[in-house]
Amino acid sequence: MRRREFAMPEGIYLDGNSLGVMPHAAHARVQERLEQWKTQAALGWEGWFGLAESLSPSVARLVGAQPHEVIATGSITANLHALLSTLYRPEGERRVIVATALDFPTDLYALAAWAERGGGTLRLVPSRDGHTLHPEDLQAALKDDVALALFPTVLYRSGQRLDVAGLTRSAHAAGALIGWDAAHSIGAMPHDFHAAGADFAVWCHYKYVNAGPGAPGGLYLHERWHHLTPSLPGWWGNDKGNQFEMTPGYRKASGAGAYQMGTPSILALAALEGALSIFDTLELSEVRARSLVLTDHLIHLADQYLPEMNVVTPRLHTERGGHVSLSHPNARALSVALRNLGVVPDYREPDILRLAPVALYTTEAELEEVVRLLRNLLDSGEHLTIDLAGSKVT
Repeated sequence: MRRREFAMPEGIYLDGNSLGVMPHAAHARVQERLEQWKTQAALGWEGWFGLAESLSPSVARLVGAQPHEVIATGSITANLHALLSTLYRPEGERRVIVATALDFPTDLYALAAWAERGGGTLRLVPSRDGHTLHPEDLQAALKDDVALALFPTVLYRSGQRLDVAGLTRSAHAAGALIGWDAAHSIGAMPHDFHAAGADFAVWCHYKYVNAGPGAPGGLYLHERWHHLTPSLPGWWGNDKGNQFEMTPGYRKASGAGAYQMGTPSILALAALEGALSIFDTLELSEVRARSLVLTDHLIHLADQYLPEMNVVTPRLHTERGGHVSLSHPNARALSVALRNLGVVPDYREPDILRLAPVALYTTEAELEEVVRLLRNLLDSGEHLTIDLAGSKVT
């Protein structure tokens, strides 16, 4: 538990799987970079120039990669487009891209666009229950017409965790490349992308890593693909040794840093710098263990006191991410009612209340209080009197 290292908002915060709370270290690093801008102006670039690359060892540790295989840059969507433009190479009958019907929509937008450009199709693995995916359905979708697959490490609505190593092996056996969207697992559990052989991955740093709204995203590219030249090059991905020669020819950086495009936001990188300093002092296995204790406790409380609400998150530790999802016909009204009572949960259409007990700062007592409040709301029907017109639940 590292709660004292965070600026905790009033009340009970259970929305860390959408936006993590602010680490004091992030605030301090942003203040430091602001002061440098104030006193040094353009001269500050002497210290800022390689900031993203300097963070790569810490980022690599979060995803189980080599430092030269990762870079903090862009966003999930921008990074996914950059990687797809380079790695999706349809040929002959092998033109299909595989994803799942439960993916976060931005991934599907990008995948569909590149499939269309390549004369292929986007094949979506269906869900049998609307919440989770069956491993055999994922395996069956990886046929010999597949050029590339992208799966989430953890499903954003239900919190189901997928088998990265197993599905990576299956994709490669089928002759396909495979990437992973780790938005809902990075910072909540260990990863091992390099050892698993994953070809690429994307993620954000503003959820469990707590790097702030709009924080730079993360990109991983296995070193076996570092010989490729990015199809969407930009000047910040040029080799740092000759970037300021300003020649018309692009000379790519040697690793994942080649996928940077425009000048980075130093203030955004500073917040990530501060957030990563906390993870540098943590064992990710201990973070995962604490996360499982909390989600186990929440599931047990829901089973015991909230029988009207269906726990759609898998029970097995190997199949569960860092949040718990409860389905209920009035989930949206319940989420608004909880906010009115000082609790910040998360709501997802059409009927999912997501609760994220974050290992670094959530307590068991907070979970017990939230379940008590939900029980009172369900008993009183008070949530049914809330006017949802114009309310915005993010």
